[in-house]
Amino acid sequence: MTLFLWECLFCLLPSLLLLGLLVFGRRSSVSAWTGRTLEAVGWTLWRGFCLILHLPLDKASPVSVCTKTQFMCKPSTLAQYLLRHCTVLSRTTLASWPKGDPHLQTVQALLCGAHALGLQFTRDHLLLKDGGIVALDWAIGSGVSDSGVRRSPSPVLLLLPEHWGGLSPHLKSLCLSATAQGFYVVVFHHRGTAGCPLTTTRLSEFGDPADLEQAVAYIHSRYPSSVLLAVSEGSGSGTLLSYLGERGSSSRLTAAAAISPVLLGQVWFETAFPPLYHWGMLYHRKQQLRRYASSFRRILDVDHVLKSSSLKEFEERLFCNHHQYEEPWGLAPSVAWELKDRAHPTEDWGSYWERNEPLRDADEVAIPVLCICSQDDPLLPPVCALPLSLFQNNPYFMLLITETGGHCGFTIQNSNNQPEDMNWSHIAVLDYFRAVVDFLKGGEKDVGFWIGPTGEQRNRTNTLASFRKRKFAGMKRPQNQNINQSLNEAGEFTWKRSYTR
Repeated sequence: MTLFLWECLFCLLPSLLLLGLLVFGRRSSVSAWTGRTLEAVGWTLWRGFCLILHLPLDKASPVSVCTKTQFMCKPSTLAQYLLRHCTVLSRTTLASWPKGDPHLQTVQALLCGAHALGLQFTRDHLLLKDGGIVALDWAIGSGVSDSGVRRSPSPVLLLLPEHWGGLSPHLKSLCLSATAQGFYVVVFHHRGTAGCPLTTTRLSEFGDPADLEQAVAYIHSRYPSSVLLAVSEGSGSGTLLSYLGERGSSSRLTAAAAISPVLLGQVWFETAFPPLYHWGMLYHRKQQLRRYASSFRRILDVDHVLKSSSLKEFEERLFCNHHQYEEPWGLAPSVAWELKDRAHPTEDWGSYWERNEPLRDADEVAIPVLCICSQDDPLLPPVCALPLSLFQNNPYFMLLITETGGHCGFTIQNSNNQPEDMNWSHIAVLDYFRAVVDFLKGGEKDVGFWIGPTGEQRNRTNTLASFRKRKFAGMKRPQNQNINQSLNEAGEFTWKRSYTR
């Protein structure tokens, strides 16, 4: 009998120990100590993992919640209005470690984040002037029927993915948030990306806005009564910023935003990324070229391009130095004449950036642009390498810097009134657009411009500004000599002459 009791006790011992631990762990002090211990162990293991993979380490504390932001801009009435009406621009509640780790946020945003459930798209293929095709994915959501016909003149939000293409989980989440708030969302895909067929032997150069210009014209003609806004993701900002600079006041856009933007294209390609990210981006680019290798062999040494060991080499070999071919892009003479200098590859790497640098025509941007950056972004150069003088001296550009966020991450600390894994940058961008549109509508009589029935900004005093042409790449147009007329007594830009140049 005694032996039987000891055997029963021995069998129940694990369960009794587990029960004791659960009861003991319910005490708040013990539970807090256990949580801190496990978090410290996980933090140490993660730092070792980052060292093995040569990933930059996050210097922030694993238990800190970042709430500070830095808003940099030239003083103006619009900037003051945004700070008063967009509280999200001055304060954040970004998640702490582990969700707040820059690498985890970056991977989750670009590769394996939670997909937006219930989000559907209908695709349009737009035929371009040179015979190429770009894809426009229209999100089916609020205010939109299955046929794609608008029921009300809601604002149109144009999204530009990363330069290498594809609809990331980050962008899908933004689509879902925008459609829930009544935006009509359309995603622009470069030729040969995201399943878009490649009908010409010509790919899109980094910062080439020619295809986007035709897409914007099509969207505007299809929905002329709607305000048109644009958001770029990561390296997709190269195309958006180039378009805004080349088109100036005739861009048809009311406002724009760039999340984790590439502001200096040449610097970005020449910057050494962490090997894991660099290999992933380079591999993706090579896979895109391999898909159309047979079509490009008659105009390009495909094998030589595929042997590139860096993104810089790949871009340079793909778009520069094709003098050995009579027709570098295989375009008809009439099409080549219409494309002008972009019908042929550039002479060298320097010439390539003279015509493709995103901010080459920054002085001609005529709409407010908000750029959101993180100090721990692993895919961009340090914040100190950004063109900060642009935001300090140009009233159209505004920069919002957060301490953490990764690349297109910006995960919010969970709370009772917010859904899990919500993106702070999406809240900031949509709130910014709302405030800008309200500001422009409210200042129709005071700021010297109006929003016409087509949603296009028009100027009452200088209607010929949109017809001025750019002479050659890299050339800056002369500045308005009467710019002092737009300054108030405090020296702040009043936005009165925002659309007069």
